[in-house]
Amino acid sequence: MESPREILKRHGLRAKHSWGQNFLGDADALQSIADALELRPGEPVVELGPGLGHLTRFLAATGAQVTAVERDRDMVAVLEKEAIPGVRVVSGNAATVDFAQVAGAPEIALVGNLPYHLTSPILFQVLAQRAHLSRAVFTLQKEVVVRLAAEPGNRDYGLLTVLLGLHFDIEQVLTLEAWRFHPPPKVDSAVLRLTRLSKPRAPLVDEARFTRLVKAGFAQRRKTLINSLKSDKGLATPEVMLAALQTAGVDPGRRAETLSPAEFAAIERALGPVTAMAPPPPDAPESDTDSGPDAD
Repeated sequence: MESPREILKRHGLRAKHSWGQNFLGDADALQSIADALELRPGEPVVELGPGLGHLTRFLAATGAQVTAVERDRDMVAVLEKEAIPGVRVVSGNAATVDFAQVAGAPEIALVGNLPYHLTSPILFQVLAQRAHLSRAVFTLQKEVVVRLAAEPGNRDYGLLTVLLGLHFDIEQVLTLEAWRFHPPPKVDSAVLRLTRLSKPRAPLVDEARFTRLVKAGFAQRRKTLINSLKSDKGLATPEVMLAALQTAGVDPGRRAETLSPAEFAAIERALGPVTAMAPPPPDAPESDTDSGPDAD
């Protein structure tokens, strides 16, 4: 297998720093990532950001039906010229693509070396499209993987840990040192595996309200839970929120990082039927995980 440097040179290209392109060409690491996905022959899999096609070749070798989604036109041209057997190349944005639709299958596996600036948008897409995902394996900045795989009570534990944790088992399966990439990024990466649960860890009244509740909880994570939740007045009045915490058996003096996904779900259920909610505060964060790895 040619190195990323050799393939780029052969096509007259360079890695685009502005796109965060760091290509993984280490055969052992690529095999480990493919193994972590546990693909079956004929199974549909969507690869986000295939780049030069190094991981793509290992995915295709499993006999899976590979759809490679790439937005860089130069990389699309490389992949089309390389013509990897069993791989269909699609030009598209990984942050907005409909995973199942692009693969033409009702349920798929998902894999990718996620672009630094698209980590959170793609993970929110995973949540939104989870009904069509059996599992996902992503290469991310190591720090982000540590946060996503953290347990309650850990300072690394955050918003996306809770949102993903309600629907997925979350595992860190591999660490990838920076030298394995071309060009080497400034930080190490790690491989994250998400396995969708057959049902959520706890029931909800309303998914959108649950997401908003968790965001409010982590919006001011140094404050007590009740004070953080009161920052989003559109969720409930302070009195109703305090009563919901008591009904859920959650101490209002705790901090958001100590609550499990099931405890957040219990608070959401205790808020009762959903009524019209005012818009969230303009400074409410979309994510406390807004970083990721450089793209393959």
